[in-house]
Amino acid sequence: MTNMALLNNVEHHDLKVIAGHGPEYGDSINLTTIFPTEFAEAQRDYPILFRKDENGQYGAVALLGLDKGENLFLTNEGWQGRYIPAIHQRGPFVIGRQNQVIDGETRQEPVIFVDLEDSRVNRSEGHPLFLRHGGNSPYLQHVSHVLRIINKGAEVARPMFAAFEAADLIEPASLEIRIDEHTVYQVPDMYSINEQKLAALDGQVLESLHKSGFLRAAYLVLASLPNVRRLIALKNAKRAENA
Repeated sequence: MTNMALLNNVEHHDLKVIAGHGPEYGDSINLTTIFPTEFAEAQRDYPILFRKDENGQYGAVALLGLDKGENLFLTNEGWQGRYIPAIHQRGPFVIGRQNQVIDGETRQEPVIFVDLEDSRVNRSEGHPLFLRHGGNSPYLQHVSHVLRIINKGAEVARPMFAAFEAADLIEPASLEIRIDEHTVYQVPDMYSINEQKLAALDGQVLESLHKSGFLRAAYLVLASLPNVRRLIALKNAKRAENA
């Protein structure tokens, strides 16, 4: 159940949010959505892969675990990755659009909504959203930054994947991850960048990808794939703890 309200410093002047990560906040998943605007940070921790939605549209995901509902970066002390995907940083907030009159012209401007039914939202403990005199708190400034990453990333994703498809760079990449001689995990229906085709690009296509920033994104995806080895190490450490 949700109760989304347009955030404002009058009705919500004393609102607070408990920041943290755990199963109760939807963090126990083995795949999570990720946006091109966070590839540079995310590629240091997670394998970045592509998959298709029910409409056949590509999206990027970070692989967090190997079993369903398993996030190997989530411990009793919280999220242990150096970078936490924006979807998991935003907490009970989403970005929306609202008509506003600016210099006599009506424009759709981004605004922040908060889910008042979220268990992290209260008026007694956690990070305040507003300062005593009405300005945004450091925590709310951080949330605003995270929501901009998501908003801009969603705008960039579609033309990026269209460019990758036009350059014939996307290939199936269903993974077979071997933990030991008896345990193999299959990660089906995934896609990635064809490294050979990327290296062979030249001329107008290469220039176009470079100018748009999509060439860098493609290389960041490839640079992320060795993080599968880190997942294996985390999985083996978890198995040893539970042995």
